[in-house]
Amino acid sequence: MNIKLIVSTMFITALVVGCGDTETSRSDGLLSAANGDHRSAENIKRNGPRHSVETLRFFGIKSDMTVMEIWPGSGGWYTEILAPYLREQGTFYAASYVGDKDTPYFMKGVEKFEKKLAANPSVYDKIKLVSIMPPTHIDPAPEGSVDLILSFRNLHNWVNNDMADAMFGVFFKALKPGGVLGVVAHRANPETTGLASAKTGYLAESEAIKIAEAAGFVLREKSELNANPKDTKDYPDGVWTLPPNYKKGEVDKAKYKAIGESDRMTLKFSKPL
Repeated sequence: MNIKLIVSTMFITALVVGCGDTETSRSDGLLSAANGDHRSAENIKRNGPRHSVETLRFFGIKSDMTVMEIWPGSGGWYTEILAPYLREQGTFYAASYVGDKDTPYFMKGVEKFEKKLAANPSVYDKIKLVSIMPPTHIDPAPEGSVDLILSFRNLHNWVNNDMADAMFGVFFKALKPGGVLGVVAHRANPETTGLASAKTGYLAESEAIKIAEAAGFVLREKSELNANPKDTKDYPDGVWTLPPNYKKGEVDKAKYKAIGESDRMTLKFSKPL
């Protein structure tokens, strides 16, 4: 074989191997996880309105990171994507809430989530299942060990329960210097502030930023990936009027379906070096 051809072949091979963790390959891995057979058709369909792959890419996720998802809920919609994506090379903490007989909603949610994980070990067996619930459960991972913390549609709950400052303090402690906190939350109109707004599921973007910065975080970037200008945010039953909850049942369901899921802020913070 011609020596030039040998050298060229070796060079091309090196390039291919070296590109194994490029943005394209990471995106392909996320796409595969987001559309995997372990997910229901209904959950896969929501990849569109929730912009799952694009949102995770915006937050800078990589398959070899240590990632923590905060309060994945009983269904673990994003857990279904994160677990297989991080399973081979990364470390994935699913940080659930804590429930007991005095908080049956939380207790049932944790039980349902754990049952879901146990039913599919080929996908979920490497998850580190931990808890976050101030003031008692505040050390979900070793201090300074996490690359990326993710929260989806949780912020109003923490404001409502007067634990937002404590939660963000936990996040700050767990993250490595330079680590990223990604927050997606239902976005209120700028002039709508305070607890009354949070009880409808919405919170002003300025308040979310204020809470994060008070904990020591720096806002690095915003995205309008999850914006929805059709969302009027004035429903008597709050954000849960919209899909996928449809709190009003069949009443005006077509109207709310046409609006779609809520208008959401997508904020990328970091812990200073």
